Parts: sequence; structure tokens; C-alpha cells
Amino acid sequence: MAQTPERPARFGRNREALGGEWLKRVVGEFAIDRVVDHLARDPENALPKLLDFADRVAQSPGHHAGIAGLRQRLSGDPQVAAQARRILTNPHVVKRILNTWVLNAILLGNPKRQQRMKELNLHIPTAILIDPTSACNLRCTGCWAGSYRQADRLEPELLDRILDEAEDLGIYWIVLSGGEPFAYKELLDVVERHPNLAFMAYTNGTLIDDRVADRLAELGNFSPAISLEGWEEQTDARRGPGVFAKVMAAMDRLLQRGVLFGASVTVTRHNVDLLYSDEFIDFLINKGALYVWSFHYIPIGRGPDTDLMLLPEQRAWLVRRVNDLRHTKPLLIADFWNDGHVVGGCIAGGRTYFHINAAGDIEPCAFVHFATDNIRNLSLAQALRNPVFAAYQKRQPFAANHYAPCPIIDNPQSLRDIVAESGARPTHVGAEDVLTGATAAFLDQRSAEWHRVADQLEEERRQAAAEKIPVGAAAGRK
Repeated sequence: MAQTPERPARFGRNREALGGEWLKRVVGEFAIDRVVDHLARDPENALPKLLDFADRVAQSPGHHAGIAGLRQRLSGDPQVAAQARRILTNPHVVKRILNTWVLNAILLGNPKRQQRMKELNLHIPTAILIDPTSACNLRCTGCWAGSYRQADRLEPELLDRILDEAEDLGIYWIVLSGGEPFAYKELLDVVERHPNLAFMAYTNGTLIDDRVADRLAELGNFSPAISLEGWEEQTDARRGPGVFAKVMAAMDRLLQRGVLFGASVTVTRHNVDLLYSDEFIDFLINKGALYVWSFHYIPIGRGPDTDLMLLPEQRAWLVRRVNDLRHTKPLLIADFWNDGHVVGGCIAGGRTYFHINAAGDIEPCAFVHFATDNIRNLSLAQALRNPVFAAYQKRQPFAANHYAPCPIIDNPQSLRDIVAESGARPTHVGAEDVLTGATAAFLDQRSAEWHRVADQLEEERRQAAAEKIPVGAAAGRK
């Protein structure tokens, strides 16, 4: 089929223009094919070879350290080996994940992004969070996106344009949210048109039926992160009767087809102990989840309630508990608000990622609902120069202590200053409540309390580093 004038050529269709990049891709795909074939034949002995391959292509000290830790765990923990064998259920999915996440996003994407930054004199992040639609089949209590207009959606042509421009800039990781991503009927057709990109979606999981699961297995470059609040009682109380059972069925479908998936949890003062109990973490592992995204409750969206926020002592416990779990469980856990040391503070505002909502508004973060520009009127490169991002990036990190990275809950005056300086407007009614009034006053008080606790954690971290032990290794469970 002929290439349309407005769409850039894909890899493999324009070898002369791609030059050395095309050759690197061919060599990389050949190496990945050999690794996966070896894994399928002899997983026990081939897993170390896969780690060797990942170590060779890793670009940062953090990547190398993570691989070293996994190598150590693999040698002494049968659960890790069991999880690794589970990943090999569908070799096609493994090849696609390695191609998109390792080859494209790391080996080829990073150098390409660095080159484009020099050419454009522009900072380019590594990921974009996109809401294809604000529509959702559920109405969850306290939803962070619940105040957006349900009718908002990005046309498939616009979404294609954004993804084409992302790849041109060297951005290969696309995260989808909403609304409910699977309520966007064109979603998987759009994904199919962008085979070089790696997709992940935050989803309630209830629309992943057999047809969708089959399609995800065919695509191979799409990983769902399914939302849970805990067990059936907690999940159904927030998301509606029967949701937990539908999520369990969705996870079973994905596991049977070898689709790599994870979980997404919203941590509140009422469920933190449950979500991070051995019982619940082991349950997720046994269901086949490979990772967990941990979101602290933020008082935004539909019916914000500051009473749901973690208490400072609970948040400190979570720091220690997650560090403990990372050394004892075969599950990747990302805790955005407590993992500032891993990523150097806040990653939003176009530093590492940014958010395009279903109306096309260009927001600095999934939880900061303010914007000056809309992607319908700008190219992606132009969008990255918007004044909100400039105000963000000149203040990052927002605190010297990376245990307090966030401009919403940890350093609320910073967010007020950013909005005032950039002239950003709220992107829905009520978004401004975090800046003034009772919510703002609460955040000022809570952030001051947290900074005192965070300073204690920072000293604990220094001591642990000096003694070469994990943070929280000696701390008991709550």
C-alpha cells in the first residue's frame, strides 16, 4: 500500500534514509530472535544469557544495577525463575516486548532522542501519557479523572499524528489512560499502526474479553496495568459490584495467552496495610502480574477527600516496606511519590513524561490539571516548549530531599507559582481547588509534616548506604 504524504515512513520502508539506524535494528532483531529461541528451548540456562544481553544494551548505571540485582535474585529464588518461565508462555509477545522496550526505547530510542534534542535545542521526555477518551464504563469513587468531560476524545487521525511525531522525536514509550482506554473502540487498530512503539495502559480491566485478549496477544507490544483497590470487598466498594470478579477473569485471559500485564493500585490511609501485605502481593504474583504501579491518593478529580491521603507515618512505612518487598518478592514495584531517589525527583512537566488529556490539553502531569496549550493547534515539538513545562523544569527538583518530590502534595507552593507564572488555566471545573481554600490549606500543613518525616528517612537512607544494606531491611513490618 502506498505511503500517504502526511504520514512518515516506518522502519523498513525507507532503508536509505534510515541508514545505520536501519542496520542496527536488523542486527538487534536478529539477536533478540536468537535469545528468545534459546529461552523457549532451555529457559533455566538461557535466562542468565538474557540478562547478559540486557546488560550489554543498558544505557544507565541504574539499569545495570537493576540487572545485577535480578541476576542475584534469579540464582537463589525459585519464584523468580517461575515468573520468568511464565513470561515465556508466548514467545511472540516476548520478542515484541524486547523489540519495542529494549531495542527501540533503549538501544535506538535514547541516541535518537539525544540527537533530536541537539537539532531542535529542545528537551524531549522519554514517555507520553495520553487519554484517548474520557468515557468510562465505571464511575469510581474519587476518580482522579472523574471531572473531565465524558464526551472528550482524541480523533484516531490526531492520535496517529501524535504517535508518528513521538517516534520521530525518539519517544517510544506510550502510556494510555482515560477514562477507560478500552472504551476507545479504535484503540487496538491505532496500536497496530505503530508497531515500533511500546504501549502500556492503565485500565479497569472489565472490557478485556476474549476478543481483546486475543488481539493483545497478536500485537505483543501492549501491556495492561489493571486497577485494584485490594480484595473483592475493597475493589467493589470503590468501583462497583462485580468488578473484582471481572478483573480476575481478565487476568486469567491474559495469563493464558502469555500477555504481559501488571496491576495499578491507589494507596489510601485505609488500604495501605492490605495492599502491601504478603498475602496480597503473593496473590498478585500468583495471578501472573509482573509489576505494580503504586499511586498515593491525591485529592483531585471527582469528590476529592483529603481524609483518604496517607498519613506521614504510613508513607514512611511504605518506603521501608516497598524496599523490603523488592528484596523478597519477584514483582517489580514502582512507587511514584516515594521513589524520587531513583529518578531524581519529580518526573512530570516534560522532564521524563507529560500528559495529553482527551480534550487535547497539554498538562504537565496526570494529576496537575492545568494547561496553556492544546495539541490540536501544535506539533508535538512545539507543545514541549509550552510555558507550563518551562516553569516546571526550572524548579525541578522541587526539594533537595527526593522523598518529597511532588509539587502537589509535598511542595504545594511550587505548583501555585508555576500556575501563576505560566498563566495556565484549569482544564476542568474544580481543578483549581488544590491552589486555594480548604484543600490548599490542608496540603500546606500535611506537606510540612511530611518534610519532617522525610528528613528522618533521608538520614536512614544515608546510614543504610554507608552500611551497604537496603533501606528498611532492618525495619519491621507495621
